[in-house]
Amino acid sequence: MAAAIDITGQHFGRLIAVHRAGRAKNGNALWFCQCQCGRTCVVDSYVLRHGKTRSCGCLAAEQSRQNIFNNPQAVSHMGDPRNLKIRDHHTDVSSIKKSKRNTSGVVGVSYDKQSDSWVAHFYYKGTYILNKHFVHFEDAVQARRTMERQYLTSLKE
Repeated sequence: MAAAIDITGQHFGRLIAVHRAGRAKNGNALWFCQCQCGRTCVVDSYVLRHGKTRSCGCLAAEQSRQNIFNNPQAVSHMGDPRNLKIRDHHTDVSSIKKSKRNTSGVVGVSYDKQSDSWVAHFYYKGTYILNKHFVHFEDAVQARRTMERQYLTSLKE
C-alpha cells in the first residue's frame, strides 16, 4: 500500500485540508476540511487533489442562485402566485410556525447574506407562492403578512 500524501494546510478551491479523517471504502484517505464559508466537510483526498470538489457545497448553491437571478424569465416569475402550480392540498408547517432557528423574529422572513437583502417566503399547498428579495426588513414583513392574510384566513377560522 502506498504512503498517504499529506495535504494538511493546502487549499483546494474554497477548502483547506485540516487533518486526516480516516479512509474511504475504496482505500483513499479522507480529509476533514474547513470551507471559506465557515462550514466543514470530509472529502476524499483524490477528489480534492484532482479539483472535483472545491467547496462544502456553498459554491454550487451560489452558482445556482446566480443562474436563477441571471435568468430574466425566472426573475419575472418570482413572487407571482399566478405563475406557480399548486400540486397538493396542504400548507407546510414552516409557513405558519416560527422555527427555533428563526433570527428575524418573523415567520417566513430571513436575511440573505449573499445578496445583502431580506427575503420573504411563503409556502402553500406544496409551492412557494412568495420568494422575493427586499432591501428593507419592513417591506419583506409586509409582503409576508399580505400572503398570510390572502392564503391563511381560512385556516384560522
